[in-house]
Amino acid sequence: MHASALNLLEFDKIVEAVASYALTPLGAANLHKLHPLTDEGSIRRELAITTEGVRFLEENGGFELQSPRDLDQILHEIAIESHALSPTHLLQLSTFVESIERACKGLAESKGGPYPALSTIAKGCANWERECTEIHEKLDINGQVADNASPELRTIRSRLGRQRNRLRGNLESYLRGRDTAKYLQENIVTERNGRFVLVVRSEHRAAIPGIVHGSSSSGASLFLEPLSTVDLNNEIVRLEEKEQDEIRRVLLLLSSMFRRRASDLRRTLLTATEVDSVQARAAFSRATESCEPRVVNNQDLELKAARHPLLMKSVLDRLGQSPPERSSVEPVPLNLTINPPTQALIVTGPNTGGKTVALKTAGLLVLMTQAGLHIPAGRESRLPVFRTVFADIGDEQSLASNLSTFSGHIANIVTMDRLLALPALILLDEIGAGTDPVEGSALGRAMIGHFRERGAHVIATTHDDSLKSYAATTAGVTCAAFGFDPDTFAPTYRLAYGSTGRSLALEIAGRLGLDSSVIEAATKLRGNRETQLADHLDQLEQDRQQLNELRDTLRRKETELAQRSTWLSKRETKLQQLEQQNLESLKETLNTRVLSARKEIDGVISTLRNRATSLERRATQRAATQEKPLSTGEHGTLRAETHAALTKIADSFRNTTAVAATAQGLVSEPKISIGALVKVTTLGIEGTVVSMRKADAEVEIDGKRLQIALKSLRATGQMYSSSEKRSNVEIHVKDQKHSLDELNLIGYRVDDALSRIEKHLDQVLMSEQRTVRFIHGHGTGQLRQAIGGYLQAHPLIKQVSLAPPEEGGSGVTIAELRD
Repeated sequence: MHASALNLLEFDKIVEAVASYALTPLGAANLHKLHPLTDEGSIRRELAITTEGVRFLEENGGFELQSPRDLDQILHEIAIESHALSPTHLLQLSTFVESIERACKGLAESKGGPYPALSTIAKGCANWERECTEIHEKLDINGQVADNASPELRTIRSRLGRQRNRLRGNLESYLRGRDTAKYLQENIVTERNGRFVLVVRSEHRAAIPGIVHGSSSSGASLFLEPLSTVDLNNEIVRLEEKEQDEIRRVLLLLSSMFRRRASDLRRTLLTATEVDSVQARAAFSRATESCEPRVVNNQDLELKAARHPLLMKSVLDRLGQSPPERSSVEPVPLNLTINPPTQALIVTGPNTGGKTVALKTAGLLVLMTQAGLHIPAGRESRLPVFRTVFADIGDEQSLASNLSTFSGHIANIVTMDRLLALPALILLDEIGAGTDPVEGSALGRAMIGHFRERGAHVIATTHDDSLKSYAATTAGVTCAAFGFDPDTFAPTYRLAYGSTGRSLALEIAGRLGLDSSVIEAATKLRGNRETQLADHLDQLEQDRQQLNELRDTLRRKETELAQRSTWLSKRETKLQQLEQQNLESLKETLNTRVLSARKEIDGVISTLRNRATSLERRATQRAATQEKPLSTGEHGTLRAETHAALTKIADSFRNTTAVAATAQGLVSEPKISIGALVKVTTLGIEGTVVSMRKADAEVEIDGKRLQIALKSLRATGQMYSSSEKRSNVEIHVKDQKHSLDELNLIGYRVDDALSRIEKHLDQVLMSEQRTVRFIHGHGTGQLRQAIGGYLQAHPLIKQVSLAPPEEGGSGVTIAELRD
């Protein structure tokens, strides 16, 4: 990758942000070497490892690597032969390798596994149990070498303790002595140059024989070692030197345990480095809500809902930087798409509208992907692998190099052309700017065409109307524009493909406070050609919006039709399956019924035979005794009974098969419609449907019209004809054995009571009665509430009320029927 592009796209800041999540100096140093790869297999592998790390963090929370801050210093010292590490460094190194070993062993027991990539890395960790145990036994928690670190050290410290006690007793005798205490400046024993001394007044220098080891800053006190303690002090110094020699020997021995296993230590540290690098990349992915993009081997570039990571507060906090002016707003997601045969995308729109950010977002997310990092974009994002990425963004003016802005841009273009290696991505900001607008526009079109012909992907930004027109009319080039609020001209930071957009230079200048007279003058000074071109582009934009609306409508309709077609197809398949199941079920039912009918017929025939045999035997007996022969009535009775039994079996068979066919949906019941002949099941009479509502119908019966619930009607399958004579319908109204003006429901359950009310109302309809009392008693009130609710919802009931107190009160409900 070109170093200039990495700098312009601020890839180094991304690397720094990722490295900030490292738990060890080794991981941080390794992450600072992160760079985009160009081998597709390597990129896929690194992305997969990052994805695995994200899954591990989500399931387990992370790795508990305990690394000392000065790990680099520790590793530098252990590399020096015959150098003993300090107790603190040995403890820190021991804790570090223990945490590595613990993390690697814990992978097999982690939730959400398996983790093949991490497990492969963990295999490089060596076992350090013996070394760590040795260190913890010989060094205490305060970082001191323990007395039992070696027998020699234990002996030396024991002798040293005894000598110090003797010395302390000797010196304390001077502090307590009446003849010596008066010469002391302070009644204490102190240490000077590694030897225990007394603090004596300088004027009494000769009062206590001994060796002076210095004086105080004022000269009033001398540090005196009495002659009686010189040998003791000499012995203590000698023992202390032996102690330090033994401590160094122990520490060197402990350090050598790691030094002797240098290759194992390197593998363990490499394991920690790789594990830490993976978890840091995964932590960055989670913090930025990123995901693994799909790496494709074609030229499709699709970034869905892409966000620039360096505009995110979570990343800026890790870098210790202040957010931009729009600190309260996270970057607006945008879609960037270049699909063959399109190779060039020209982005337009108002100033401060997000064009440069879009350019940088595309380039930076490509670099991140090829470095094995997840990107803050939708999971459906797809990216090819680029061998080279170039960027020309910002002002390349350089006084030192004697380059103008235009010259700087051209120098970059020349470098791109010279170093171009396909596949390539070229990012050009404000292409053709910095010179005469007409010539710059022509040069911009020529450069885009040149790089397209060479096979590179090109994303460029511009305000030039002729470049917009070029993008809208040239095959292989597409345009997209950032939108703006039509009322305030504030940018929306949303990209619309196919739109040529507007720069809105005059409008934005006015919004930023430029004097209105200047705006008006600029509007008048704008040439006719520029005005016409701008108006033409505006008209194209309006036409594009209308086409987009129509296209969206057609797509929506197409989707609805496709869904409807799919639903109908599934329904047809389901109905066919159901019909087949019903046919099989009906066949099985009929077979069962045929067998049953055969058994019944066999029974009737057997009975007939037995009775016929009996009659024959009786006739023979009578003939033998010359009695009166059997009458023909007995034979006729036998024939009639047999015929009746067979007819009953046949009727039962027909009814059973008809019911089965209807239940299976193979024979549908006739539909109830206006003019249909129906049977009122509750009355057992027939009539003609005159009108219908949702739940009931008006039925004409022998000149009278009744409102009857649809559930009480059954269609006969015939339609009424005025020319037909209805001689088969007769209505007989019989006198009721009980009064219709009152119905006693006391003792009935709710369901039974409501069923009786329904039948009673059907009978009342055939009379002139218009008021009915329903006696239900007081009780818990449940029956009263059910009856009241049922009557109020009944279409034939006009009014429902409780009876007066003298006529039963709340124990009786009175219903008034409609006329």
